[in-house]
Amino acid sequence: MGEVQRCRVLIVEDEAAISMLIEDMLLDLGVEIVGPASRLEAALMLACDADIEAAILDINVAGVHSYPVADVLRDRGVPVIFATGYGSSVLPKRFKHTQTLHKPFDQHQFAQALQTALAESPCEIEVA
Repeated sequence: MGEVQRCRVLIVEDEAAISMLIEDMLLDLGVEIVGPASRLEAALMLACDADIEAAILDINVAGVHSYPVADVLRDRGVPVIFATGYGSSVLPKRFKHTQTLHKPFDQHQFAQALQTALAESPCEIEVA
């Protein structure tokens, strides 16, 4: 029997408390964390080069939209989940079908969104 591949997920979030909460949720799901990136430049570098299966992006990162990061990830075929307190109405049209988690969200909502994002990935998460 083959070994289950551990998922690697990029976090882009500028608020330390929220970033730590997302990290805890990912660890509870058995996911390997990439990042977190709290600045757009760092997020873009990771989006271009990191070996990841999905990404959780805050829309507003230190006063700058994370859409360029989402564009890079989309071009690479990496699923994106936006995490925002603004709601999905602020998303540009090109992202209208992108999953959005509205802050605050709970572990169940987070796990469901991540499962959906990883549906076509060979990796698995540990949902209780």
